Amino acid sequence: MAAGDLTAGFILLLQMVFGMLGNFSLLYHYLFLYCTGIRLKSIDLLVKNLIVANILVLLSCGFHNIVANFQWHHLDRDFACRFFPYVRVVGRGVSIGTTCLLSVFQVITISPRNSKWAGLKVKALKYVVPSIILCWIVNMLVNVIYLMFLSGDLSNKSITNRKRFGHCSSVRHDQTRDSLYAALLSFPDVFCFVVMIWASGSTVLILYRHKQRVQNIHSIKISSISSPESRATKTILLVVSTFVNFNTLSTICNIVLSLLNNPSLFFVNSSAIVTACFPTISPFLIMSRDSRISRLCFAEKRNTNSPTPRRKM
Repeated sequence: MAAGDLTAGFILLLQMVFGMLGNFSLLYHYLFLYCTGIRLKSIDLLVKNLIVANILVLLSCGFHNIVANFQWHHLDRDFACRFFPYVRVVGRGVSIGTTCLLSVFQVITISPRNSKWAGLKVKALKYVVPSIILCWIVNMLVNVIYLMFLSGDLSNKSITNRKRFGHCSSVRHDQTRDSLYAALLSFPDVFCFVVMIWASGSTVLILYRHKQRVQNIHSIKISSISSPESRATKTILLVVSTFVNFNTLSTICNIVLSLLNNPSLFFVNSSAIVTACFPTISPFLIMSRDSRISRLCFAEKRNTNSPTPRRKM
């Protein structure tokens, strides 16, 4: 194995370890908040769905890298080359869709009472679960192409009709069909990116107008947007901006991979590293910005450090 491929493999392994630690820690905090009777918001359900998608991306990237780069032969190569990429792209697609829903629902939540979005505040919360289910179904159907065309090594196949993706291969099509497949797979990403940019711009505008009103009134008590909502909005803006940066690179890499005839193993691994960046970083961003989790951590620390009272004899 080349030194560059070995380095990429260890980076993916580290991403999987730290990313899984962050996502399971965030999931534990949400479950603890639920078990202690703290009422969770509807947007928290979207965050938990994002955690599940992140875990799928990290597991698929990490285990596929271990199976392929470190020459594990316990799994069938055809199964590994179809299952892991399919799980990765489905998880990535759900992650994109969930982040898009987060940004849209947050715009509706913080919109003023006299805005055109005010009437959707109650209705939007009813569509959280159906939106999540639809997101999973769409991504599972659109990305079924990975199950159809990907397979294992080329030892028993005609090389002229296949193109290699590292340790895997796919059916070779003409340039027109490859372009159509690339457009089909990238269209949901581009659509969600446009919606997220619009929603983020609308959120920034609402917060700016709210700040201007507060400065004019000179009274925070009259504010229509509470401090927790403002903090949650800024958290989602941070997550969305990080998401757009990393997944724009990931989308570009996926388009290039679908158009190249025989991309190198280093480029395939680099694309997987870029794809795993957001699932690795996002849980730490959310935990650092969520005041409920911060209070929970401080409470646990106080309970740990507080001396136990001695019993009188």
